[in-house]
Amino acid sequence: MTAIKHALQRDIFTPNDERLLSIVNVCKAGKKKKNCFLCATVSTERPVQVNVVKVKKSDKGDFYKRQIAWPLRDLTVVDAKDANKENPDFDLHFDKVYKWVASSVVEKNSFISCIWKLNQRYLRKKIDFANVSSQLLEESIPSGESQIVVGGDEESVDEYQELNAREEQDIEIMMEGCEYAISNAEAFAEKLSRELQVLDGANIQSIMASEKQVNILMQLLDEALKEVDEIEQKLSSYEEMLQSVKDQMDQISQSNHLIQLSNTNNKKLLEEIEFLVNHMDLSKGHIKALEDGDLSSSRGIEACTNASEALLHCMNISLRPGHEMLHAVKKQQASFSHYKEHFARRLASHLNNVFVHQGHDQSSTLAQHSVELTLPKHHPFHRDLLQYAKLMEWLKNTDREKYEGLIRNYVDYISKLYEREIRDFFEVAKTKMSCTTKEGKKFATLPRKETAVKQETESLHGSVGKLTGSTSSLNILSVQGSGSRRSQSSSLLDMGNMSASDLDVADRTKFDKIFEQVLSELEPLCLAEQDFISKFFKLQQQLNVGTSPGELEETDGLVSSRPLMSGPEKQPSASSEKEIVRQMMIKIFRTIEPELNVLIAFGDKIDSFNSLYMLVKMSHHVWTAENVDPASFLSTTLGNVLVTVKRNFDKCISSQIKQMEEVKISKKSKVGILPFVSGFEEFAELAESIFRNAERRGDLDKAYIKLIRAVSANVEKVANESQKTPRDVVMMENFHHIFATLSRLKISCLEAERKEAKQKYTDHLQSYVIYSLGQPLDKLNQFFEGIEARVAQGVREEEVSYQLAYNKQELRKVIKEYPGKEVKKGLDNLYKKVDKHLCEEENLLQVVWHSMQDEFIRQYKHFEGLIARCYPGSGVTMEFTIQDILEYFSSIAQSH
Repeated sequence: MTAIKHALQRDIFTPNDERLLSIVNVCKAGKKKKNCFLCATVSTERPVQVNVVKVKKSDKGDFYKRQIAWPLRDLTVVDAKDANKENPDFDLHFDKVYKWVASSVVEKNSFISCIWKLNQRYLRKKIDFANVSSQLLEESIPSGESQIVVGGDEESVDEYQELNAREEQDIEIMMEGCEYAISNAEAFAEKLSRELQVLDGANIQSIMASEKQVNILMQLLDEALKEVDEIEQKLSSYEEMLQSVKDQMDQISQSNHLIQLSNTNNKKLLEEIEFLVNHMDLSKGHIKALEDGDLSSSRGIEACTNASEALLHCMNISLRPGHEMLHAVKKQQASFSHYKEHFARRLASHLNNVFVHQGHDQSSTLAQHSVELTLPKHHPFHRDLLQYAKLMEWLKNTDREKYEGLIRNYVDYISKLYEREIRDFFEVAKTKMSCTTKEGKKFATLPRKETAVKQETESLHGSVGKLTGSTSSLNILSVQGSGSRRSQSSSLLDMGNMSASDLDVADRTKFDKIFEQVLSELEPLCLAEQDFISKFFKLQQQLNVGTSPGELEETDGLVSSRPLMSGPEKQPSASSEKEIVRQMMIKIFRTIEPELNVLIAFGDKIDSFNSLYMLVKMSHHVWTAENVDPASFLSTTLGNVLVTVKRNFDKCISSQIKQMEEVKISKKSKVGILPFVSGFEEFAELAESIFRNAERRGDLDKAYIKLIRAVSANVEKVANESQKTPRDVVMMENFHHIFATLSRLKISCLEAERKEAKQKYTDHLQSYVIYSLGQPLDKLNQFFEGIEARVAQGVREEEVSYQLAYNKQELRKVIKEYPGKEVKKGLDNLYKKVDKHLCEEENLLQVVWHSMQDEFIRQYKHFEGLIARCYPGSGVTMEFTIQDILEYFSSIAQSH
């Protein structure tokens, strides 16, 4: 072990300026026996660093390597496992517990003893040694040397102490004085021993010679001890005197403390009494106001408000510990409860009477509004009741049951009043709408169908009328000619005379104003009532109501609430109080939504196109209400009604599409512009004027797309079924009308349909022109078609004249059949036929005639080109020129 220790000191610790003090060969407990060494080391430099180092032998050689080092200051416990029996196991507690098994008990004890010494010297006994034999620790310090170890004698711990510089210098001087100090060390040692003996003898003789001086010194010490005893006696007497003074001062101090404590207690008692008197004393004036105050005058209401606030302050004062046990405090609190209950009963009874009287008084004012489309104003009633707002807030905080009872009673009385007012208001609105319809009937040029007045509807639709009609009174159309095409119509297909159309527009404008006035009257009424409820019942403040959304229930037409919270300390959120307001508004104005739906149905029966006006107006009012409060009663109610209006609008559009599909055409007259095509134009003009800057433009755009697709599909259907008018003419005229309408109105969502209508118009115009031009020069067309067929079969153009059927003689024969007069005659007949096909309204005759002229000239040039290529040098030409063609077309157009 000594050799290992020396090797470790040399290879590992000396390079690190450390000195190895103790070593133990160990292995970890419970694992494979891999041996290593635990070393206790100290640094050679100041300040001294003490470490426990784990050293392991390398697997590839005989050298050792330093594996881990723990500072000794981190060691908390050294556990030797058993203090009575020899046991090689021991634990070291650093950041965690390390369990070790020493190779021998002797090495273990030596290592623990070294750790204990280092602990005594450097750590001031901070390490706890558990299960370590006390005998082992006592042996670590020889008798008489414990103070030396504690005092810091390094020789008791260190096995080796290096010489200092002075000692080295003295030894060198001594060795220089002896020639054989190095060559004969034994002789040098004997010489030093003899000199030491001589010095010891001299020291003894010197001590014996100084005995007399020692005796004198001892005598002086005895005299000094006597003086010390005398001084101690005087100090004791002084101490007794001071002790009596101290006792007297202690008595005086105790007396002063008791006086100060008494004064402090008196001050605190006075403060408590002043606190109770200042915060729990209600003046006689307040008591009188609570018991007998006048709740019908402004001055009395103000006095009662001040008294109730003072009472609430006294009741809600936060008492200090112990106050509630005082008899006077209990008595005062009982008085406060009595005043509170008595005033709460008076206030609830008075407000209930105010609600009842208001319901009766307001009923008397309904007669003056029965003929006007206005709703009675409740501002005076609200203004009078708002004087009690602070009292309602007091009642809300003190007596929730009576507060909720007032809410139920208010909702009960005011809902009945509003129900009568709103029903009368809507009756006036329906009457005015009916009068508008009757006035329209008086001046209509042609009769219209009517329904019973008992059903509160009147049909504005008959055999004539422009853009009028309900979906319930449509007639199946029969197209009987251009002069009578507009005589039978209804709904989108109605094509009446101008007077009837103007009356319809006037009726709709009046209906729009009436409907707008209805909404404009309802909106401020609801907003004013909602604002009053919030202010009067204090439902926008975080106070103790005890209700939440969904807790308001209808019981015999009243609003009741169930408290969700068990104590007044629970408070509802602002959102829940908004919901309470909304529920109250639903109960108060429960007739608004049904009456609005009835009015909407009534307007829709009068004229299905009224749904356009209602959709725009209702959308605007919903948008305005949602900007103010999306969850309010007004926003929700108008939103529900808007859904109904939107459904009616969709039904109106679907009905128009169905009517288009049911259109029948006459087999004996030409078709011309179809009624639903003209109807779509007028519908679009009307809708654009109504929906200008409207919020729900998207609904109209969707309806446009549905209608235009239905119009296009049914135009093609009618064109396919037409027998009198060619298909191309029907398609050309109607799609030209659609294109012109969309170009004029500039409806952005129908841009694709506008381009499609233009394309269809152009295609069918070209098709009609080509088809019509083939008839006047039939044989000439057939001849040149035959030539083109031969060329297509591979015959060279210059060889066509050698074909028997297409030689020069045949060509001259065909050309002679169409002299200028015949061509002009054929074109004149063609013009008459085209004129019969086309209608006057669309005015496309000149357009078609010009297109035919261009096509005729194109064919003429094509024929001239074929003659030049297939009959070169023959000198054969047409008997009329392009200039002749232009004159023919111009003269024919002017003659007609």
